Amino acid sequence: MADYTAINDPSAFFQIALYSGTGSQQSITNDGNSDLQPDWLWIKERDGTSSHQLVDSVRLYYNRLESDNASAELDAGQTGATNQNVTSFDSDGFGVKNGAAVNESGKTYVAWQWKAGTTASGTTGGSGTGKSYSYSANTTSGFSVVTYTGNATAGHLIPHGMSKVPRLIHVKSRGDDNGWVSGTIVSASAWNDHGYLYLNNAFGTDANQFGATPDSTNFRLGTGTGTNGNNGTRVAYCFADVQGYQKIGKYVGNGNANGTFVYCGFKPAYVIAKNLDAAKSWFIYDNKRDPFNPTVEKLRADTSAAEATGTDKLIDMYSNGFKIRTDDAEFNTSGANYLFHAIAENPFVTSTGVPTTAR
Repeated sequence: MADYTAINDPSAFFQIALYSGTGSQQSITNDGNSDLQPDWLWIKERDGTSSHQLVDSVRLYYNRLESDNASAELDAGQTGATNQNVTSFDSDGFGVKNGAAVNESGKTYVAWQWKAGTTASGTTGGSGTGKSYSYSANTTSGFSVVTYTGNATAGHLIPHGMSKVPRLIHVKSRGDDNGWVSGTIVSASAWNDHGYLYLNNAFGTDANQFGATPDSTNFRLGTGTGTNGNNGTRVAYCFADVQGYQKIGKYVGNGNANGTFVYCGFKPAYVIAKNLDAAKSWFIYDNKRDPFNPTVEKLRADTSAAEATGTDKLIDMYSNGFKIRTDDAEFNTSGANYLFHAIAENPFVTSTGVPTTAR
């Protein structure tokens, strides 16, 4: 009988760190079972309105983007810039310097961290002129960071390195204010649709952004400037399903405080969810900010707002998935379709047959 999962320790691939700002340069060390040097680091100030800070190992740690706006990449090539925020990717964490967005004295922060690892670069394929690409990818955990140059031609193929079919991709222009474009297989028209990570807009049909289903080697682009502007540089964060570790799927709201149960096949550490049909935010939950049920502390990828802790938009995290615990119209509209992306704290059952426990 095949193993239930190839990942017994999710902390080797994804970790969450909570820390307090000191106002002076400091190093943040992870506390998972495995050491993790991040290849993608996403930081948000919890008790303030500083923008989300996103850096990665392919663009380098000092080149930051912000999920809540369309601004171009900041600090490109300026390792000593006064407004540089992240100072290093360390063997088990990262460094930050003084700055409101990542390390203001008296403020609290959350840092979501992903491990990729295998790097490659070359020339893109498919239609139009081949352009440069580079990636850092993990075939085990179904995650990659890809940078590439667009060619404005439908059918442009971008290698992603995961050896798995992507189910969710977030793309951002690096050099200009073309905003974040998100595509997913679970939208109504699949890859003919797209949404925006930096906006709460409903997903809409536009085959010019992705326009075709990815495969285990490449994702495909249309002619849209958001994903494939001619000679424009882009970064893409790609995710695939991995049994017992990561799931990208859809649930349907029921409009009831006894909400939908969403099976994942693992105990979630992280959940981000978005209403596909209406203008609603991207809500982020995790097991570090809320170690007990119900999970009440919410951040939103599309706004710089501080963490919300109200009694609406609640979820419970279970040993095998999560359950909606609110009838709030923004998070559980009856009949509405919701995208979710969940990552494991523990698999439901390890490869040696050990089950996880509920919290």
